[in-house]
Amino acid sequence: MNERTLLIHRADVIATLDDERRELPEASVWVKGPAIAAIGPAESMPPEALQADEVIDARGHVLVPGLVNTHHHMYQSLTRAVPAAQNAELFGWLRTLYPLWAGLTPEMARVSAQVAMAELLLSGCTTSSDHLYLYPNGVRLDDTIEAAQGIGLRFHPTRGSMSVGESAGGLPPDRLVEREADILRDTQRVIEAHHQPQRHAMVRVGVAPCSPFSVSPGLMRDAAALARSFGTRLHTHLAENDHDVAYSRERFGKTPAEYAQDLGWLGSDVWHAHCVKLDTPGMALFARTGTGVAHCPCSNMRLASGIAPVRRMWDAGVPVGLGVDGSASNDAGHLLNEARQAMLLARVGRALEPFGCDHGPASFTARDALELATRGGARVLGRDDIGHLAPGMSADLALFDTRSLGLAGAAVHDAIGALLLCSSATAAYSVVNGRVVVREGRLTTLELEPLLERHNALARVLVGG
Repeated sequence: MNERTLLIHRADVIATLDDERRELPEASVWVKGPAIAAIGPAESMPPEALQADEVIDARGHVLVPGLVNTHHHMYQSLTRAVPAAQNAELFGWLRTLYPLWAGLTPEMARVSAQVAMAELLLSGCTTSSDHLYLYPNGVRLDDTIEAAQGIGLRFHPTRGSMSVGESAGGLPPDRLVEREADILRDTQRVIEAHHQPQRHAMVRVGVAPCSPFSVSPGLMRDAAALARSFGTRLHTHLAENDHDVAYSRERFGKTPAEYAQDLGWLGSDVWHAHCVKLDTPGMALFARTGTGVAHCPCSNMRLASGIAPVRRMWDAGVPVGLGVDGSASNDAGHLLNEARQAMLLARVGRALEPFGCDHGPASFTARDALELATRGGARVLGRDDIGHLAPGMSADLALFDTRSLGLAGAAVHDAIGALLLCSSATAAYSVVNGRVVVREGRLTTLELEPLLERHNALARVLVGG
């Protein structure tokens, strides 16, 4: 069977994010099957590329690698802007929402995941992780995997878990925690059923006990051993705010980074969400071991957790990617906007840090932010087939119309910089694994309006409205 071909022809500029960080004016990408076959000046495309099954006229567009989201809680799209949780910090926010989330059903998990995925795809994001850590009423990780397969998103679902409830000194209600033996058994089942290790894989399963304040040290160690026996990745929350750090010191007598080291939760197969309060020795540990960080600037601001020292992490050699975090703590899932916020917050954060004097507007550039959202995320997720554009790489890419109102007077000067500096645009096209899943600003894989209608109905049921 012949592979389907696609030519994206004559983009105004392509930001390849390749090893040379080339930016190609008047350029094209030729796709065969799931991978890029050629990229370069439009006039250099081979004759057969011009006979592709589909040709997209990319004039008036800027083309970038598909963005990569390294941390999300997609089910939370059902509880965005809940009034009682709007003005709380992390622990109070969780205690307010846990009782609502206890009503989650399999249908709610599927529908909320597709809403979150639609939002990501329309922002130019083509790969996303998801951290689902509660499983009431028959919910399974399989529900979100089916959602991704239906909409066409490249997906890194993680089998999260909580095992230490309030009665044992944890934060979640007892009715939301699981037995540790059941957690490990189901985690292995999901890996065996869905994990794809091969290049261009569309589903890769991770192992993700929720946090130091909701699981035991024993489960953390057992989960790490299980993940490594299958060659899958490890994910959890760490050092998110001052209360998180205080809990680790009081309960375990260690900083979060020391606790992670003691449990075997450092290494190039591990990434931690937030790390707002990661201290200097912790950064050195992460850099030395290749341990990744999912930076979630909007959520960290929304919950007043603080400003993660991303520039220092990056300069130290820590792998850093972007995450939109849960839909109820952001409360959005627009990854291009997340990159913009990361850039702006890093500039402010750098100015506030008492570490040297190299802060200011030049400390984090628009291209730094785009790299964080592409190559950075790919590294954090352990992928060498996404995150930049080159022959042989997965055909994951996003096009943005430079003629839009939000880019007026900017794209004519620097279309790539404009994407990060100006109002965050909706993707005109998103391509995943060689498949066009957003065309002219509309999803091609499902009808959005009926999905949103059902999602809003389920949100009312879950919150009791």
